[in-house]
Amino acid sequence: GQTLKRGTVIKTIRLTGDAQEIDCRYPGIKGLVLRAEFVKKV
Repeated sequence: GQTLKRGTVIKTIRLTGDAQEIDCRYPGIKGLVLRAEFVKKV
């Protein structure tokens, strides 16, 4: 796996059926799903 550093900006996001998960795209990582508890709106 790959670790994203704190402060990494993700621009393309989609909400999923689960309120705690966010589907997003990041160069070099396919099918990235982030937990909502680790995301901050900027």
